[in-house]
Amino acid sequence: MRVKLLQIVPFYIAILLFTSCTKSTDFIYFGKAEKSEYGSSMESLEPVVQKNDLLSITVNSLNPDASEIFNVNSTNTIRSASASNTVSPVTGYLVDQEGYIQFPMLGKIKAAGLTKNTLKEGIESELIRRKLLIEPIVDVRYLNYKVSVLGEVANPSVLTVPNEKITLLEAIGLAGDLSIYASRSNVLLIREEAGKKKLIRIDLTSDELFTSPYYYLKSNDIIYVEPNKTKIASVSAARQWLPLVISSLTLVVVSVDRLTR
Repeated sequence: MRVKLLQIVPFYIAILLFTSCTKSTDFIYFGKAEKSEYGSSMESLEPVVQKNDLLSITVNSLNPDASEIFNVNSTNTIRSASASNTVSPVTGYLVDQEGYIQFPMLGKIKAAGLTKNTLKEGIESELIRRKLLIEPIVDVRYLNYKVSVLGEVANPSVLTVPNEKITLLEAIGLAGDLSIYASRSNVLLIREEAGKKKLIRIDLTSDELFTSPYYYLKSNDIIYVEPNKTKIASVSAARQWLPLVISSLTLVVVSVDRLTR
């Protein structure tokens, strides 16, 4: 009798742990997709420079020696973390709390609120107006373009994006993909625009993502993947019933042990 009891115990524990069931379609990406081609109606991907952004600005012209003074590395440095969890210092032009950068020969330049292209054209115009360079070519890039992926993913990460272009699916892939307990129909995207945070719900089981303006991410976007009902139910059930089951089984085993003596 004691042997049979010990054999039944794992069976009942398994029943308690798997009381909630989920359809297999809940784990499939774009399970509702029907088309084979999707048009794109995305909003502009050109981000706007913000306070505390770190920019790389390089200047070239017909006279390399004259351009050299504008390419002296700035002393502003931040530490950047990549998807591989490596941390390294990055040097560039830091946009201060007033929205300006300090640029060689030109002094304070307004950067916050401008797109990269507008800032680039502004610097080129000033270099020409002040007769500092002939036909200057300015390149502006973000050094702190990053997105964060949190929640039910294999490797929650802050991802640095060197090419300044990344999709929601690529970000999830770099974070090790969603876990089996992730809610694929209710992924939260947090985006800050004009000083206000927007909360956008995205359904990864639908094909609407392909035509969504949120398919491509912007710098400082945060993706939060919620746990699905299966995980919540299993954790709740385990917390509520497991102590009681263990106590009951312990009492039964002790009682049987005494009776068989």
